[in-house]
Amino acid sequence: MVCNPIEGQVLMLTAAKASVPGERLPNLLERAQAALAPECERYRREYERVHADDNREAFLVEWGHWETLGDDLELSERELSALRRAHEEQLLRIGRRTDREAEFETALEIREPVCIATSAGDER
Repeated sequence: MVCNPIEGQVLMLTAAKASVPGERLPNLLERAQAALAPECERYRREYERVHADDNREAFLVEWGHWETLGDDLELSERELSALRRAHEEQLLRIGRRTDREAEFETALEIREPVCIATSAGDER
């Protein structure tokens, strides 16, 4: 099983808002994580990392990034929307915890978030 960068409460919130069945969302997140995790070092080099902890790293990427990933994973528009929303909600939740919510909301006006699960002990 692949680690998931999206917390349970965020997953439930996203499932309630998503236009895909809630039981499909964990599988979609797992597929995305499987594609993103091997690229984590590249994300560290190429994008702004706005958060890192023992469970995940969050990056801000250019608009269209999720469309490209969605094409690679052969996702429908609804599946892609659900994944993007999950990563946005996770970043905003991190922002609320770290008193950076306004900063992250502003950043989301011009960039997209990507959260990648990590395990404790990874070299950052």
